[in-house]
Parts: sequence; C-alpha cells; structure tokens
Amino acid sequence: MSERTLRGKVAIAGIGETTYYKHGKSPDAEFKLALEAILNACRDAGVDPREVDGFASYGGDRSDGPRLAAALGIHELRFSNMHWGGGGGGVAAAVANAGAAVHSGMANCVIAFRSLAQGQFARYGRGNQAAAIGGDDAFLAPYGLMSPAQRFAMKITRFMTQHGIRHEVLRAIALTSYHHAQTNPRAVMNGRPLDVAKYEDSRWIIEPFHRLFDCCMENDGAAAVLVVPAERARDMPHKPTYLLGAAQGGHHRSAAPVHNAPDYASAHFPTVAKNLWSMAKLGPKDVDVLQAYENFTGGVLLGMIEHGMVSAEEANEFMVPENLRFDTGRLPLNTSGGNLAECYMHGLEMVNEAVRQLRGTASNQVRDPKVSLVIGGPMVTPVSSLILGTEETL
Repeated sequence: MSERTLRGKVAIAGIGETTYYKHGKSPDAEFKLALEAILNACRDAGVDPREVDGFASYGGDRSDGPRLAAALGIHELRFSNMHWGGGGGGVAAAVANAGAAVHSGMANCVIAFRSLAQGQFARYGRGNQAAAIGGDDAFLAPYGLMSPAQRFAMKITRFMTQHGIRHEVLRAIALTSYHHAQTNPRAVMNGRPLDVAKYEDSRWIIEPFHRLFDCCMENDGAAAVLVVPAERARDMPHKPTYLLGAAQGGHHRSAAPVHNAPDYASAHFPTVAKNLWSMAKLGPKDVDVLQAYENFTGGVLLGMIEHGMVSAEEANEFMVPENLRFDTGRLPLNTSGGNLAECYMHGLEMVNEAVRQLRGTASNQVRDPKVSLVIGGPMVTPVSSLILGTEETL
C-alpha cells in the first residue's frame, strides 16, 4: 500500500468551542474567542497549550498563527497555514492540512480552528456595498445578483428542475436540523422548534431557498480541534478519532467565472468525493452518521448526491425527516443541529460533532457509529470533505 496517505496516521485528540452567539452578540473579541476554543481543545486532550506547535484555518480567519502562538506562550511555532477559498469550503481541508503537517513531521501538535465575531467586523450574508465593483461582480451586481443566497439558488434551481426534485426535500433537511437542536444545549436555536406549518409560513428569501429556515445562521464564536500522531492519541484521555480520508479541490473549471462553469449545477464535489473514498478505502454505505455543511439546504442535497449518499432519483423518497434523524434515521444527518440550528461556525462545529458521535458522547447519540463523513461548504470553490473513524475501522 502506498505511504502517501493520511489514513490512520493522525487522530483528533481534543475538541473545543466557545459559547455560540447570534451575530453581533458576543461579549468578547474574535481573537479572545479563538484562544478560548483552543484552550478548551487542549484541556479536552490533556495537553499543555504551550505544546501546540501549529495552526491551520480557512475562510480568511483573522486570528493568525504567530499571534496565537505569542498569546498562548507556545515553545515553538513550526506550522502556520491558511486554506485559500471561500468560507466553509475549507473546513475539512484545514483539518487535513493539520494532519498532513503532523504526519510529515513538520509539526507534532496542530490546532485546526475557526473564529468569528461578526459584530466586531462584518456580516457574511449581506451583499457587498461599494463605490465601485470589478471582476465577476461587474457582470452580476447590475442585475441585482449580489448575495451568496442568490448565487447558489441559481445552481440549485437548475439541479432540482433537471431531476424533478421537490421542495419537500429541502424542508426535510431544515426540519431535521431544528429537531436535533432542541435536544442540544449548545445550539443557538435550542428552544425554538420548527414544524411544517411554521416552515411553510416563513418569509421567502429566494427560490428555492424561499423560506427563512433554508438559510444558515450568522454567529459569533469559535471552535477548534487538536490533531496529533495516531500513536500518541492512543495514550490520551479520550477514545481517538482517526482521520481515514481527506480531500479538497474542485473538478474541471469548477471555478470558471461569472457562472460559466461547464458543470454548472454542481456543489463541486465529483472529483473530491472520488479522492476521498479512495484514501479512506470505504464507500458511501460505510457511513454511519453524516455532518453536511448547510450554507443553504440545497447545498446539502447536492453534496449528499455528489458523495453518493443518495441518488437524484431517490432523493424525493429518501430525504424525509424520519430517515435523517439520529434515532430513527437510515442516514443520521447534522445531529447537533448543524449550521442551520446549532451554530454557523463555518462548519468547524460539525467536525466537533463528528468526533463526539464517534466517542459516544453526543447530545443526540447515534447507536454505535464507527464512520462519520463531514462534507465542507458546497458550491464554493475549492471545497473539501473528511472521513473520520474509530479504531475498529483501521
């Protein structure tokens, strides 16, 4: 077997997070939130924070590695990495980059993290306001196409129309996430249940995300995971969560400008998913629990289809809440509430939930899971995905 793999070579030994807040409601600055999540991940792993020697993030995180190293008083900074690309498309890539640094010997103990304080800086979901525009926006903004919801809605509308997928599929994703949030005390939407009537009566955003509940939240907070060599993880406090597969990137011309990609109605995972399954030496049927990034419910649909979790032809029948819930589901989905109802920490909170599930400590615990799939932010580019497993999967 080729040694050019991360399969079983590294493990997540610690997870950490802050309280999650609605956007603009955090009492602390973004940098302080990042430090709190990192310290919590170190505490969870039983590691002195000064032993951390690397950081990996994505989405243009402003809490850079050298500044974190100074604040934490770490002994030596050996790795400082930022994944290029938009938003949550880099969530799994940041964890993979941390793993690659550890496995290659560039570092020994690396934190992958995301921190956000949109009250301190700016909201992500609004259309940009500027005196002048250039690049792709020069072709789009004059026609009113300015926000992520508008850009992604066009792709999803094309896909759903081509395959005859009903809007009830998107509704099922939203209902599932909100259902799980009601029994997750960390979730921002805990105590705010969602039913069919409330969903259908909510205001339209843009077709097919024509309900408020089809769109992710915007939040303040931070989350982090601690990555170490597999052999070290076995001697640490928690049951190790091993990295089985990781992939990032995009297929041919997936980043073609101004909506001119040849495979337009795509979440950009076709080649990423192929490479992911190849490294993990697993297939879609091996997945016990799925954390699929919800920027919008339609992205979950495309991401699941492109990873082979369900076919477009099966979507209308399979994608119902009963099949997606942690206790009754054939494929438990977003068991903490996900970006829609737990917190929108650009997906890093979903990696934490994948680890909890494999440890057996989740609020909505799936029965005896061994493999968890994390799908990063669909429809941006590059995207990334991650497969985590217990020791039994090695």
